[in-house]
Amino acid sequence: MADDYTDHQKKEDVKVLHGMGYAQELSRSMSRFSNFAISFSIICILSGGINSFAQATSSVGGAGAGIGWIAGCIVSGMFALSMAQIASAFPTAGGLYHWGSILGNRFWGWLTAWLNLLGLITVLGAINIGTAYFFAGSFGGNFGFTGTDWQIVGFVAVITVIQAIFNHIGIKATTFLTDISGYIIFATTAVLVVACLYYAPALDFSRLWTFTNYSGEAGGGVFPQSDNLGYLFLLCLLLPVYTITGYDASAHTSEETKGAAMSVPRGIVTSVLWSSLAGWVMLCAIVLAIPDMNAGAAQGWGVFFGTMDAVLPSGLKTVLYVGILIAQLLCGLATVTSASRMLFAFSRDDGMPLGSKALATVSPSFRTPVTAIWTATVLCILYVLLALNIKLEGTSIYVIVVNSTLVFLFLSFTIPLVAGLFAYGTPKWPNPGPWAMSTGLYKLVTVLSVVGMGIILFIAVAPPNERVLWVVLGFIVLAIVFWILVENRRFKGPPVGDEIARRQAAIREAEKAVGEAV
Repeated sequence: MADDYTDHQKKEDVKVLHGMGYAQELSRSMSRFSNFAISFSIICILSGGINSFAQATSSVGGAGAGIGWIAGCIVSGMFALSMAQIASAFPTAGGLYHWGSILGNRFWGWLTAWLNLLGLITVLGAINIGTAYFFAGSFGGNFGFTGTDWQIVGFVAVITVIQAIFNHIGIKATTFLTDISGYIIFATTAVLVVACLYYAPALDFSRLWTFTNYSGEAGGGVFPQSDNLGYLFLLCLLLPVYTITGYDASAHTSEETKGAAMSVPRGIVTSVLWSSLAGWVMLCAIVLAIPDMNAGAAQGWGVFFGTMDAVLPSGLKTVLYVGILIAQLLCGLATVTSASRMLFAFSRDDGMPLGSKALATVSPSFRTPVTAIWTATVLCILYVLLALNIKLEGTSIYVIVVNSTLVFLFLSFTIPLVAGLFAYGTPKWPNPGPWAMSTGLYKLVTVLSVVGMGIILFIAVAPPNERVLWVVLGFIVLAIVFWILVENRRFKGPPVGDEIARRQAAIREAEKAVGEAV
């Protein structure tokens, strides 16, 4: 769709946007592939799949990758399908927040926005922290970079600022890099798979379905000791669930995507599908390459580097590490895009208690929400600084916050999906978009998504992450109190009904200000 985007198609995209009460301020220049690539880049199996690999091997061993990955990806796939149905009907940068508002109510939309924002900001930090640790384990020794807390903070600050700069200068720069990232992920994964299978001391495929208890010391202390294999299997689902997320980026870039009503849902679904398939093949290959499963599991979080050091030639290993590092850096860049668009969209509806007008400003020169980009960047760096330096019983709160992030993100997915389930076929959502499952299939998928959410919540707050429950509950209680005392009277939500009609003059002025001609 890069070259055959006609004036008629553009007018239809803008008509849909105007019909939701918003101006075409952002530059609509993303192709269907670019919309796929930005979610594929955020998912980035070379980031979450590698940095969290020990969650598979240190729970139930090889079966954590061979079977657990499939189970977790099915849950994420259900979310993606249900999300795609809504995204086709309501292609707006607000994404989850907008859907929660118009399909549910103002409170549910407002809560979704804060859950999603907190999730995106902290997951950006988690991605870039993971990149910093990967750099420490791969090339750090050559630069005296050992991965101390302050080194990690400095590294994250530098790369996040660079990611923000590319986002600042325009969506074309961002999509150029995320398009490349898609190819890098596929190519690097393919080379990694072939290398692992070729250099593996032996290929014992039974590892992929053999359940072995590697909790406690046997798994390097990644998970507490437990004799319950069922419980440990649920814990291994953290690997795919943590990795296969962030695909709402396709929705957040709706207003920058050509033919959004079709391109966005396809971007959501295909990014999850290809990440799931490629990730499974990659993880299975790494499991097969481990020289000794018992010794590998005992390495805990170091199992990936330990395996690569043991089986791969130095030169090939370096080439792979370069590809993985680039993919992880571009994963962070795409996450800045997603977080900033969410912040921009929420702010243009006056969602932020302070600074909404500035955060909703679009640069006429770059056609990007520059204030939202840099605000998300600063918040990410502050989060990393605090998360790594605030200690709880001698341990940084980073792990607690990261796991809380998982809950925040999936709750922000669940609220609009549940709202959509009840609103479908009512005046709130009378007709599906051009990309749509049948009514029965859509409702079945959504119900399964909610069930999957229950499973995710359980494993996310289970030991050793029981403190996460109190973080999440504490946030929700504070949110409810703040809503009752302040936001219920102040926050109006997205435009609906007559308000949309009243906005049309302001929409024309906003588009004129950024040089948009429709």
